[in-house]
Amino acid sequence: MSSKKPDSVVPLLSCALHRIRTTPPRIIASPATQPRRAAVAIIIRVVPPPNTVPVPVDTPLPTLSQFFELDWVKDPLACPEFLLLRRDGAGPSDAVPGRASAFQNFTGDGSSKGSGKAGAHVAFPGGRTEEGDEGGLYTAMRQTWEEIGLDLAERDFVCIGQLDDREITTSLGKRLLMILSPFVFLQLTPNPLPIDPTDGTTIHWVPLETLASAVLPGHIGDKMNAKSRWSSVTVDAASRLTPRRAAILKILVRVLIGSMQFPAISLDLPEPDAIPGSCTGSPAALPSNGSYPALTQDKLEKGFTATKPLSGKDQNKSRHHLKLWGLSLGMTLDLMATMIPPTALPSSADLNKQPTPQDLHKVSLPRLHLPFHPVGGEGMRIDAVAPSLASVFPRFSYPDVNFWIWVFGKRYREVVRGWEASVRDGGSNVRRVNWSGTALNTFYAAVRKALLVVLVLRAIGVLVGLVFAGWWVFA
Repeated sequence: MSSKKPDSVVPLLSCALHRIRTTPPRIIASPATQPRRAAVAIIIRVVPPPNTVPVPVDTPLPTLSQFFELDWVKDPLACPEFLLLRRDGAGPSDAVPGRASAFQNFTGDGSSKGSGKAGAHVAFPGGRTEEGDEGGLYTAMRQTWEEIGLDLAERDFVCIGQLDDREITTSLGKRLLMILSPFVFLQLTPNPLPIDPTDGTTIHWVPLETLASAVLPGHIGDKMNAKSRWSSVTVDAASRLTPRRAAILKILVRVLIGSMQFPAISLDLPEPDAIPGSCTGSPAALPSNGSYPALTQDKLEKGFTATKPLSGKDQNKSRHHLKLWGLSLGMTLDLMATMIPPTALPSSADLNKQPTPQDLHKVSLPRLHLPFHPVGGEGMRIDAVAPSLASVFPRFSYPDVNFWIWVFGKRYREVVRGWEASVRDGGSNVRRVNWSGTALNTFYAAVRKALLVVLVLRAIGVLVGLVFAGWWVFA
């Protein structure tokens, strides 16, 4: 019985990169009161199939369109991947992003206590813009070189473009910390490149099809071979809302407010220091033994030579259970949203008539398959106009907190509806108005009001309970 071969993600990647190159990003200017900026690099490569003929080093580099016409790129066994970092010893904090642990909290990185069980967190290489940087692109390239030793200025790479800027704020959006700019890079050559990550930094190349199966619409994602699953990351609300050394206040806030849950994608990735089999095939020939793992491109980059096969138990031990969440998940969703091919007008529509708003609605707003919706925005298409925002808005563990966020979220819902109408109509307001910043501010304004009401109601309830208990005892 023959099974249908899963579709390749390469055509979707081509659609995404061409769309990023031709679409101007939404640039957010830094206010005079907070000039700090940061940048990250989203690095993509296509790993050739094992039987690929080596490409000479002096071969002229292709253009973006020519790249996706190369035989080794179009091969069904070619595997597009993107780079993520795991930084050890970092936990959630509200420090200003810069280097190492400070930047990780805002990119969805860092390892909290117990991460070995729940899954460590990963992020893109990047950091804060420093004095002397010529711009966000230079910052992304410099930080990548400093963190992992990968020179994006080499001929092997090309900068495709930039995704929309996004604002980084404090936990409840009261203060702007900086503007973050993500840049997308593509490796044009199939040859493995040397890397030199800093101490405590581990590099993981994640196959794009593992994410495509989770976030792309069913008629696209269901055709992918690799699968990933949705999960969540729980963050203690007290650690975000109270001073660090106020232990008693932390306990009180933890009891009254509970915790916050953020959506995440669980990734089951091989240990870079092991040699498990993956979709990243190797040009090197190995014995055709079913238990002998393929030599991956990660091993070629490190100059590793396989000497013995791994047993099934060792293979399980050599895998990492990681979680992609926060701003890193948001930027990934923005990238994946560009992979959805433009939908045509419904076949029932008369080509001689002006398309109806319903027809334009279906064409203009391709939608990712996300199993979550932000609190206060149920029934709206925030995941269509801005998937990144849908992934960074928290949901609280106490239902009444979520209820009051919905009560005070009227202004937030009006902003999202205006954003959706602007995208659907294709007007100039789509790029001119800072919709994401306005939605972020109005949402967190609703959160602050909701938390204040919840605390007041909790206090009143405790006071009434004490009065009733005293009356019952003394009566």
